[in-house]
Amino acid sequence: MNKKEIISKSDFILSLGTMLSNNKEEVRNSIIESIAKTNAHFVYMHPIDNIDLKLYYTQFIKYEVGSEEGILALLLDTFVKQSNEQIQKYINDLDLGYISAESSAGEEEFEEAYENSLNCKFKTLIIGDDLIEHPRVENIIKLISVIKKYTDFNVIVLDNNFEEKINSCMDFDIEEVEDLKSFDGTIVYRLIEDESTQDLIASQSFARIAKVANNDKVYLNYKNSKIEKTIKIDEKLQGTIAIAKITGSNEEIFNDYRYKQVKIEKVDA
Repeated sequence: MNKKEIISKSDFILSLGTMLSNNKEEVRNSIIESIAKTNAHFVYMHPIDNIDLKLYYTQFIKYEVGSEEGILALLLDTFVKQSNEQIQKYINDLDLGYISAESSAGEEEFEEAYENSLNCKFKTLIIGDDLIEHPRVENIIKLISVIKKYTDFNVIVLDNNFEEKINSCMDFDIEEVEDLKSFDGTIVYRLIEDESTQDLIASQSFARIAKVANNDKVYLNYKNSKIEKTIKIDEKLQGTIAIAKITGSNEEIFNDYRYKQVKIEKVDA
């Protein structure tokens, strides 16, 4: 079966690290199809809620920017019930309280997801593009590989190159979860789309923190990058992460990990 068929057949779906936006339409439609066919449980995990998915997900687990490694460790603890001595020792040694607190994802949320999965026969874990350029990607690959080996999840990786790295991983010597870096203030998420736009899509909360208004022209300052954007308030967007839709860029702000802590400066300031 191809990825679309696997997703549409699933009765339990957990997605991590993808907003399932316009350029993931086929994946999103497959999830909706599975809900119609099998009444699938859909657990959506991301730092940004997606208003277009609210009708479909049965559970939303919001986590802090940068904490994907910790989230995967929590998934490992939740869903890996039989493994080898090395993996079991790793699970036993996890500081779940610290990981849960720093990632802002409660242990009880994972317990709820596990309980909902118990009577499901065809489970799928969707791994999105957000993880590809994470600073801890090598350990993330190991964590995903272990979950794939020791659970009954069909693991769907949306990026083919990343999928190849996970499939070829034979090193299950997982490292401890690194202390989670704090992303405070104004954060921009690089959303890969078919067309770039000069707009910076922001919530009212983001606008208040950045002290900007709808249609303000601003500079996004990050290290050596200074990019001009136009604020567009989206009433449906919640939280304090703004979205920049781009296809590609050589600018430092739009490379590596998709979330950047930026300084907002009005153009006319």
